[in-house]
Amino acid sequence: MNNQTKDRMDELERRRRSRERRYKQKKKKKKRAFFYIFLRFVIWTGLLACILWGLISLFGRNYVDIRSITMPDYVQQDFLDFNPYSRPGTKMKRINGIVIHYVANPGTTAKQNRDYFASLKDQTGEKKISASSHFIIGLEGEILQEIPIYEVAYATSKEKNKDTVSIECCHPDETGKFNDQTYASLVKFTALLCKELGLTEKDVIRHYDATGKDCPRYFVAHEDAWKQFLQDVKTERKGIKEE
Repeated sequence: MNNQTKDRMDELERRRRSRERRYKQKKKKKKRAFFYIFLRFVIWTGLLACILWGLISLFGRNYVDIRSITMPDYVQQDFLDFNPYSRPGTKMKRINGIVIHYVANPGTTAKQNRDYFASLKDQTGEKKISASSHFIIGLEGEILQEIPIYEVAYATSKEKNKDTVSIECCHPDETGKFNDQTYASLVKFTALLCKELGLTEKDVIRHYDATGKDCPRYFVAHEDAWKQFLQDVKTERKGIKEE
């Protein structure tokens, strides 16, 4: 092989390698471009999803200004003083549910239970407890409100307290079964709250459903009674809409 032929072959090989390098570089650029396009797509999709989720959370259900809700005349407001153990004053932006409780103190009145929650502000010593509810329904069907519905009550759990309204109910004996007056007021008032808050009976739960606590005792022990209560709330709520 003469020098001229060898030089020609070397030149062809150089050109081949050069083309190969350019091809690989173009391929890398395409991959890099595709990656950045895909990354931007993921970022924008995630951003849009967050915005959409926020809008759904805010407006997906009928948005309610809970500070504008007024209580009916049959609800007696007797608010607790601000204190760290029963009325912290923490504001809620919206309400996503209603939690039903029993006072677990047979024969006591709504006022007595309200005064117990009020007394917690005077606790001393190391073992302090926090407890309260928005409403208490008494043995005669009377309803006391001790905390505004736009404020947190220490009733259910750390998570549930942030976006739920709690109703404590008095009961005559250890079974925790509500008498007719208490039950009737509970159905009527729960249905009204559902209407005002844009909720349904599906958003009404027992304390038990949130934490497993035996509360309200009768509704935990008698699942059929709980289901009947929800049905009664549904019927009452529909009756309110038709008025």
